[in-house]
Amino acid sequence: MLNLFGQRTTDCESTRRHFMLQVGSLGGLGLSLETALRAESRDDSKNQSKSSDVNCILIWTRGGTSHHDSTDPKPEAKSEIRGEFGVIDTALPGVQFTDKMPHFAKHLKEFSVLRNLNPQNAGHGVADAIMMSGKKLNPSITYPCFGSVVAMEKGPRTNLPPFIQVGTQVDRVHGGGTAGYLGIRYNPFELPGDPSKKDFTVRDVTLPGGVSLARVDRRRQALAAIDRLQRDVEKKPASLKAIDGYYENAFSMITSPATQKAFDLNKESAQTRDAYGRTNLGQSCLLARRLVEAGSRFVTVSSPSWDTHVNNFSALRRLLPPLDQAFPALVADLKERGLLESTLVVWMTDFGRTPVINSAAGRDHWPTAGPICFAGAGTPPGRVIGKTDATGARPVGKEYYSNDIAATIYTKLGIALDTLHVTGDGRPVQVCDGRVIPELMS
Repeated sequence: MLNLFGQRTTDCESTRRHFMLQVGSLGGLGLSLETALRAESRDDSKNQSKSSDVNCILIWTRGGTSHHDSTDPKPEAKSEIRGEFGVIDTALPGVQFTDKMPHFAKHLKEFSVLRNLNPQNAGHGVADAIMMSGKKLNPSITYPCFGSVVAMEKGPRTNLPPFIQVGTQVDRVHGGGTAGYLGIRYNPFELPGDPSKKDFTVRDVTLPGGVSLARVDRRRQALAAIDRLQRDVEKKPASLKAIDGYYENAFSMITSPATQKAFDLNKESAQTRDAYGRTNLGQSCLLARRLVEAGSRFVTVSSPSWDTHVNNFSALRRLLPPLDQAFPALVADLKERGLLESTLVVWMTDFGRTPVINSAAGRDHWPTAGPICFAGAGTPPGRVIGKTDATGARPVGKEYYSNDIAATIYTKLGIALDTLHVTGDGRPVQVCDGRVIPELMS
């Protein structure tokens, strides 16, 4: 129910929160929408620069995807390392993937694979914090993730939040995927639910049945009149001015035709939806493309259940095909639409998995190797960078770390690595201390 006339209070923060919990039944996403709108209200000036207006779609397979059983197979190793999957040739001579990655293999000339990544972690929650920020875990401070830094540095481009997360599969135990010391206003606008379902809707954006935009506008005018009366009583002009702008942003997002359209996958052809795969991951990637096309700057697509301690191979027979179809389809779709040069696509995961298969036919956490792929935004296509040793235990020779991944992502998105932010207690913190991976730059 769209109820804008509930309990009133003279406390400005409570008034704002009460309003946000009512418009379109906002309780489902809570602070996610609230903080996204605060960011928009706070600073529109950062939307002016177009010199490096690059988007990012980050595909996060939560739990730790096995590199051995995807993009870095070891067909010559012993069976307890090699595993159950066969291998297939890719579009690059001499490079093989497992036979569960046929789309990746066929389209390898469209993206690049990094085989010499050392994640330097082997813990859930820890991984989400480290890999999504490029910072080592620090008990005294929570570092912001890539999307939050982008939201702060660049601000909103349209009525859509600049940072959106599709799905809820990011571990928050150590603040992974959040804004950390930047403040909750830069947290992601989180979309729960399965976009592949026929009844998928985006709560807080889709108006309840029977509520027209004209009705919303009438209520907005009535609310404005009440607030004008309240202004004389409360005598807090600065706070009330902030609330007024905040309300306007909320109404603007909810009533914008462009916003409504961006979340509606039914606007896509059956052929396009089939190309991504009618799966949660496939349709989430399609939704991510629609969101960056409509103005969001950074979209995280989260996928669950990749922690394969038990029955690794039977689990991956189910998990790998949606990823194998969706990632190349996303890259191809962006290229066809002329968006690939302005959109960075990254697939990453917590860490790799053990070279030796355990007694439960699974693979356990492994800290020194793992899979990651890049496409778009000037990434040279068709490259396999680095290699691991004969058992896939760790990189041979030069290796890269999470802060190097961060440096490469930030550089491609036009954010200087020496950018300084200030924590709540006044400490200056540099955005990134990594080195850009030259093989991933044009």
